[in-house]
Amino acid sequence: MSGQIVALGGGGFSMEPDNLTLDRYILSSWRDLDREPRVCFIPTASGDSADYIGRFYSAFEKLPCRPTHLALTNPQAADPGSAVLENDLFYVGGGNTREMLGVWRECGLDQGLKEAWQAGKILCGISAGAICWFEQAISDSVVEGELHPLKCLGFLPGTASPHYDEPGRRETFHRCLVSGEVSAGYGIDNSAALHFEGERLINVVMSRPGACAYLVTLVNGQVVERKVRTEPTE
Repeated sequence: MSGQIVALGGGGFSMEPDNLTLDRYILSSWRDLDREPRVCFIPTASGDSADYIGRFYSAFEKLPCRPTHLALTNPQAADPGSAVLENDLFYVGGGNTREMLGVWRECGLDQGLKEAWQAGKILCGISAGAICWFEQAISDSVVEGELHPLKCLGFLPGTASPHYDEPGRRETFHRCLVSGEVSAGYGIDNSAALHFEGERLINVVMSRPGACAYLVTLVNGQVVERKVRTEPTE
């Protein structure tokens, strides 16, 4: 069974609290009509921010799901293994991607989430929670205030860059692609999301007009960028 990944370049409840289009779309990907999905918010990248967790519950308690969260700042109180087994959908928040991946690897959550995905569960997230699933990312978590390549989990092939419509994001991805520091991949605007089934891109969804996602490749030494469009799924 192929799991699903929904990668938000920006948007969702944390950036657009009055526009939950992307969050509703994520929940619509749950295919068991007999029960509501158990949604686990993972706010590791924000240091388990209490405010962030509160905003998650404020949004998702209004949606057709059973929300919970996994905080890893207190290892004695956290049980990643049980969280992976007991939940259906894992929503990863934004923040410091590099530090988040370090915490996950230390407690084995990286492997647990991979096994959940391979078992058919849904992984999703915004910013750090979007790029972490790819082989590489353009991230501001390597050096504070700067954008650099970052090795990620590799569930999905290629490179991802979130907030692609913000200053410096597109330029950095292009420069790193030309220099060979990263492979081809996706630039994802705020308010845009890519939906994968297994490793196959099956949909692109936007929560505001003008938001886009792009396939960014290198052809004969030149960066080629095209808007991602997908055919309707069967």
